[in-house]
Amino acid sequence: MSSYANLPAPSPEQGLNRYLQEIRKFPMLEPEEEYMLAKRWADHQDPQAAHRMVTSHLRLAAKIAMGYRGYGLPQAEVISEANVGLMQAVKRFDPEKGFRLATYAMWWIRASIQEYILRSWSLVKLGTTSAQKKLFFNLRKAKAKVGALEEGDLRPENVAQIAHDLNVSEGEVVDMNRRLSGGDASLNAMVGSDGDSATQWQDWLEDEDADQAGDYAERDELEARRSLLSRAMDVLNEREREILTQRRLQDQPVTLEDLSDRFGVSRERIRQIEVRAFEKLQKRMRQLAEEKGMLETA
Repeated sequence: MSSYANLPAPSPEQGLNRYLQEIRKFPMLEPEEEYMLAKRWADHQDPQAAHRMVTSHLRLAAKIAMGYRGYGLPQAEVISEANVGLMQAVKRFDPEKGFRLATYAMWWIRASIQEYILRSWSLVKLGTTSAQKKLFFNLRKAKAKVGALEEGDLRPENVAQIAHDLNVSEGEVVDMNRRLSGGDASLNAMVGSDGDSATQWQDWLEDEDADQAGDYAERDELEARRSLLSRAMDVLNEREREILTQRRLQDQPVTLEDLSDRFGVSRERIRQIEVRAFEKLQKRMRQLAEEKGMLETA
């Protein structure tokens, strides 16, 4: 992807507003055009096709990056990391799956930004587990859920609830809460000094409930995917549907142990049912997507 060398790049000297104005000149792609460009890249490694897919989604990368303003890092660098994630998404994008690039790229963009944040913050050490990363990015929301947002040290019952919800140990919750409330660079530090208008750094953290895709993922496409998923679920029996929903379609997945107790089988059996149900669902969704594509091109 050598053609990426001439991409617009944010810099402190250039200024963020100028960069945002520059990337707006790249038009967004129609679905058919995006599909053809993706095919050209996948089949022939056409750098011009990849370049057009990347530039048309630079606004999406910048929008997501702006949601991570509360970590004390240069915004230009956060946007650059978002663009790295976007390039990785384009490189791996399969247009035959039936989804738009924006939907697929959002995960890669967020992952690239979060890895950069974790590398940059000394409070999160190398070797951090995926569960600890989840704790780092979701502790504030978890504290709000149990009504402990304004507390310093958490009460034991709140520690236990957060540890259960985020699937980490109680010790990790206590340690992370103390680090985020002080230490290297406190997220409770005040921004501004205008009395009631002053806010904490934490108030700038990304809201995972927000629609990060904005205008880039069309509402009708989202409804189409939901409809596709709903129809595909019919291929599962009642137990498979319940286990898959609880394990893969929830913000806070239910543990294998809890489902084992509920259904009266081993945890390994629950895991096997989950994997089989997911494979069946994927196969059915591909079939439905292909049928929908044939109807549209007929």
